[in-house]
Amino acid sequence: MDVSEIADKVAAGDRRALARAITLVESGRADHRALALELANRLRETGRQALRIGLSGTPGVGKSTFIESFGLMLVGQGLRVAVLAVDPSSARSGGSILGDKTRMERLSREPLAFIRPSPSQTHLGGVARRTREAVGLCEAAGFDVVLIETVGVGQSETVAAELSDLFILLLAPAGGDELQGVKRGIMEMADIILVNKADGDLKPAALRTCADYAGALRLLRRRPQDPDGVPKALTVSAIQDVGLAKAWEEMRALAQWRRDNGHWDARRAQQSRHWFEDEVRQGLLAALTASPDIRAMMCKAGDAVANGDITPDSAAAKVLAKIAAPN
Repeated sequence: MDVSEIADKVAAGDRRALARAITLVESGRADHRALALELANRLRETGRQALRIGLSGTPGVGKSTFIESFGLMLVGQGLRVAVLAVDPSSARSGGSILGDKTRMERLSREPLAFIRPSPSQTHLGGVARRTREAVGLCEAAGFDVVLIETVGVGQSETVAAELSDLFILLLAPAGGDELQGVKRGIMEMADIILVNKADGDLKPAALRTCADYAGALRLLRRRPQDPDGVPKALTVSAIQDVGLAKAWEEMRALAQWRRDNGHWDARRAQQSRHWFEDEVRQGLLAALTASPDIRAMMCKAGDAVANGDITPDSAAAKVLAKIAAPN
């Protein structure tokens, strides 16, 4: 595989080369990882940046429908849009279950758009392990906006915020106790809350839900990297394309405010440090599990725990002590 050739094609905006590059960075093979690192280093020289927008929401809220309508609006303005849709993984094959590309049929036909579904596998936060690198590839390919759709909503979902410049929480109207059900952590991470399906009979309920969330957001402490009134709640209808332009206006205004006030670069620097530390942790875990002695020790300790001979905490403490002082 000629990494130099792929890098040149990706930098020229070749979507097929971009798909091959993402496949390469998602591979777990050691030789592919080496090539992926070389590719990333070559493309880093482009210095391109896109607006990274993370999108999360409860199941059934219409994330894919929203992304398709929102993406079509953006490409209609001449913007290049990449969608990285992280799907739940099959427990058997590890592959994607939902296949977002089939659910964004109109957007997938647009020459200015690129859609890539990726399996989340076992990574926390509904984000594929290598989504961060895929985002960088899309930026190097010259896309203006990268939309990162996550699996669902939960406390670990805040991991997605470490990938994005703006983190959008999408919610449905008439959710009953949904306000109590959504974790405060993700509420604090969200930059904008969008109440979707604000159309037809659901429109009054959407307005009430939006007002409820607006009130809840006012109780949260304003973050120093945000202007007054942020985070905020808005209503949208992805089916009727209502409120999308307003949502985009708010996103651009917030991103520009952060750039003008020095928070944009600081946020990206903090995110880079976060992913560096995460990569080190993942590498250490991989190195540990690759050791036959440690695997045997884990198996023996696991059997003892299963038989009730020792508590899980005690067994873990013994294993960690042996790893820390193998001699």
